[in-house]
Amino acid sequence: MVKTLNHYPYLRVFICLIGLWFIAFNAYAGDGRSPRQHHEPGRFFNRIASFPVYLNASIDQQSVSEIVDVSKDGNILIYTDGAGGKIGFVDIHDPDHPQPLGSLEVEGEPTSVAVAGNYALAVINTSGDFDNPSGLLRVIDIAQQTVIQSFDLGGQPDAIAISPDGKYAAIVIENERDEAFNGGKLPQRPSGFLVIVDIDDEPAKWRMRQVGLTGIAYPYPSDAEPEYVDINDDNVAVVTFQENNYLALVDVASGRIIDHFSAGTVDLSAIDTREESTAFIRLTDRQSQRAREPDGVAWLNTELFVTANEGDLDGGSRDFTVFDHHGRVVFTAGNALDHQAVRLGHYPDKRSGNKGNEPENVDVGRYGKDTFLFIASERANLIFVYRVNNGGRSFRLMQTLPAGVAPEGIKAIPGRNLLVAAGEVDDRKKGIRSVLTLYRLQDKPAGYPTVESANRNDGTPIPWGALSGLSMDLYDEHIAYAIHDGFFRQSRIYKLNTSRHPAVIQAEIVLTDSRGRLAEVAPDLVNADGTVNLDGEGISSSANGGFWIASEGAGSPGDEKKSITRKNLLVHVDRFGDIDRVVLLPGATDVKQKHFGLQGVASVGKSDNEVLFVAFQREWLGDRSGHVRVGRYDVANAEWSFYYYPLDKADSANGGWVGLSEIIALGDQEFAVIERDNQANNDARIKRIYRFTIAGLSALTEEHAPFFPVVQKTLLADLLPTLKASGGMVLEKIEGMTVNEHGDILVVNDNDGVDGSNGETQLLTLQHLLH
Repeated sequence: MVKTLNHYPYLRVFICLIGLWFIAFNAYAGDGRSPRQHHEPGRFFNRIASFPVYLNASIDQQSVSEIVDVSKDGNILIYTDGAGGKIGFVDIHDPDHPQPLGSLEVEGEPTSVAVAGNYALAVINTSGDFDNPSGLLRVIDIAQQTVIQSFDLGGQPDAIAISPDGKYAAIVIENERDEAFNGGKLPQRPSGFLVIVDIDDEPAKWRMRQVGLTGIAYPYPSDAEPEYVDINDDNVAVVTFQENNYLALVDVASGRIIDHFSAGTVDLSAIDTREESTAFIRLTDRQSQRAREPDGVAWLNTELFVTANEGDLDGGSRDFTVFDHHGRVVFTAGNALDHQAVRLGHYPDKRSGNKGNEPENVDVGRYGKDTFLFIASERANLIFVYRVNNGGRSFRLMQTLPAGVAPEGIKAIPGRNLLVAAGEVDDRKKGIRSVLTLYRLQDKPAGYPTVESANRNDGTPIPWGALSGLSMDLYDEHIAYAIHDGFFRQSRIYKLNTSRHPAVIQAEIVLTDSRGRLAEVAPDLVNADGTVNLDGEGISSSANGGFWIASEGAGSPGDEKKSITRKNLLVHVDRFGDIDRVVLLPGATDVKQKHFGLQGVASVGKSDNEVLFVAFQREWLGDRSGHVRVGRYDVANAEWSFYYYPLDKADSANGGWVGLSEIIALGDQEFAVIERDNQANNDARIKRIYRFTIAGLSALTEEHAPFFPVVQKTLLADLLPTLKASGGMVLEKIEGMTVNEHGDILVVNDNDGVDGSNGETQLLTLQHLLH
């Protein structure tokens, strides 16, 4: 008799268990993705446009967007510009190409706006000081862009919400604390309150009612400081008291407080709470009994509401929480938002000692049969998109969207399958513009992220950011290696699987100096544990195995403000990341150093005749004007020589410069470089890939400066159209580049560690560019 598995029941069970394990492993661990992120085919939001709000002012004028709403027909965005004291308007009849409609001065600082019928209701802070808060409600005719009615609110307003039936407006009067007085501690009078406006008639007949909030919140009952408000279909308003870590429910029809309760605390684990200058992102810390201190709030339905727990006074749980109307916790996200920000390279490490990603606001949208929850992260500059299931009892992270810097206002527009986020930071000199970002729900895959990381063995995502160099593996066409720059300590190389979208960081190689090679020439770059702090700007797989890394120097001789603190180095590491060789520039070259140093390295030749080519970012002392060096280093003979590369001329509209930020080999004598300006957004002009050859040219040693041979360059690609096609503002630091065996060029930007940027990383593939 032939026996089958049916005759061995225990074996059959064992094989089934193995099969289930294999499926789970491939679903979660094997592909390096978080089980919280949804990557299956279906409907996803994709960014379609970014509108810089200075277009409603002038390019030199600081202009911001903080809170945003939309006209009842879904065609006009209305936003607050606190910096300009204005309410702005944007035409989104064609949301792929939003157009400026101008702005309206409102004589004060608008803090929030909400649409009711044909009117925009803007609340304006007119306070002269913290002891004498004041404010106004301005009623604006949207079509005419004129104020038709004003109401004295009796205090400093912070937020406004309109009831779904259009009968009521609820306005939070915060009367915020003076953070410079007594260390910002509470209580500080006067206390805040709630204003209810009956708006179911013509504005001239609107009636205002005040709801006192003093005496209910703990631990500062005499200083409520209400923050945000939202109203559900039963006309119940939920109010957050951020500093008090408290919540209240108010029947807006009667003005009666029907319930109030603490937002509670949470125990957090596997988070980073320190901003050490000698370490990297470390998800190893804990916080016990952390007060949530909710900021933004939105109803999911008449029974449940959700809070964004930013924190302010001495709390902040870095997450969102779903409560029922009795104050019971239904769901809390814990460390999920911080972990997702880390996974996407958006974690703001400089905010670790504060509140991490700092979720600021929430909104809910019902798109057909699907309900989505949107959470705006102020410091990670992300919009987390959760699918709401089981009537609001379970949540699934569907995707994460890039936003402008410091998104606060978010508005779901389900009738048009749109979503809008308002990023409020505007600083042209730093390359940041305040933008309204538009997204559309589409039957297509999510375009962002382009890079994400797998989990470490402890289940936390591999931290990364500030990618500044790329190199393909010599033996696997799907594997690339990246390195981060000096923004982060403890230098490391990342192993990326580029065969899929998004590319996955599968592993990290921490660089070490166990042989003491780096300590011999730059001991200050070596940490006590043997890790190193290079400013890695370029990486190349080496013909001798391992990698070459170009580490940029810092400072210039004789410059008191930028004295030399770090030399330019070429560092060779083995495949485990241990440094086995350090190369210095010639002494005669070293003394000409400027703080714009080595930016890329390319290895050519075989193991016995390896030659390195390095790109200098900008001209050094005594160099030919408008030209930058390309260095040649003969590894076997330890000899340096140089060429000149002619730079394009900078557009001086915003005081910009042009330099090189990467070099790759296309053959033994042909190379490609990234040439870029230091401008971003609409100021960007030069983001280009050029190719050049050294055929027929002989590099010269330092004593021949500044008469090095000049290479002739040919434009290979203008990256500006590709960068604009993402729907975002143009990114400044296009820094990494490599080429695969199919002739595809991969390009990546440096996101500056989410410090002075929106944290976005775009890994672009220019297919068959060389074929």
